Amino acid sequence: MSKNIIKVNGICKSYRDNASNLEVLKDINFTVAEGEFLAIQGPSGAGKSTLLHILGGLDNPTRGEVYFEGADIYGLDENARSSFRNRKIGFVFQFFHLLPELTALENVLLPSILRNWWGKKKDLEFARHLLERLGLSQRLGHRPQALSGGEQQRVALCRALINRPQLLLCDEPTGNLDSENGKIILQLLMELNQKEKITVLMVTHDKDIAKASGRIIHLKDGIILN
Repeated sequence: MSKNIIKVNGICKSYRDNASNLEVLKDINFTVAEGEFLAIQGPSGAGKSTLLHILGGLDNPTRGEVYFEGADIYGLDENARSSFRNRKIGFVFQFFHLLPELTALENVLLPSILRNWWGKKKDLEFARHLLERLGLSQRLGHRPQALSGGEQQRVALCRALINRPQLLLCDEPTGNLDSENGKIILQLLMELNQKEKITVLMVTHDKDIAKASGRIIHLKDGIILN
């Protein structure tokens, strides 16, 4: 039986809006098994992206804990949590967030640069391997503005994988893509999950894409419905 890689315990998230208190997440509890492919669905404003950011250590919860392999990630100080994110988690966002002044290869290498690994031959070789594997061998020196949306998303996926994460968090990774490129990204995520055993959590509005996952969590008004 697979062990749990994530345990979410009583997560709540609130924001102050003038004199009122906006509750985005309300007592969220669930676990994610190592190697699982999990989809998170719900209407706009349900709290999906907020939950993903909290799971990845990007946004502190108002209350509750997130355990990664048994350790409370919000029990870490900022520096330790930043290091944890860089080593353990890969992020794929809807809007790519590639740096326009960097080439595709340089964008992929950025997380390893932040780990002070710049210049290490193995990182450069792995970055090239990832880009070539995703059909971008002729695009290594191109900057984002010279790439299509599908190519930019594949570069973003390679960047998320450069540090060999255990967990991949994807926020609407196909939301800005046409159906063909969306299928390519989904196939890649499934392959990474099945062959590389990377745990994948994906927020998506697409019901067909969600059905391809192993389990679906439905969020509405900050509450898990299932």
